[in-house]
Amino acid sequence: MELSYKKLWIELVKRDMNKTDLVNVAGISWASVTKMSKNENVSMEVLKKVCKALNCNIGDIMDIYPAE
Repeated sequence: MELSYKKLWIELVKRDMNKTDLVNVAGISWASVTKMSKNENVSMEVLKKVCKALNCNIGDIMDIYPAE
């Protein structure tokens, strides 16, 4: 399965936020943001923190696609 966090970056732009804001508001590490920037796996705990900080659901920040 392939991951895409494109929706997260679009959501940040809509909210006039950057990755530093996300780190501070969600209380996640830069390592997690770096992994998401590379569409890599992060823990469910990180995803829950992001969703809580942005008041959204997981489907609002990421997509999962079948591997090509």
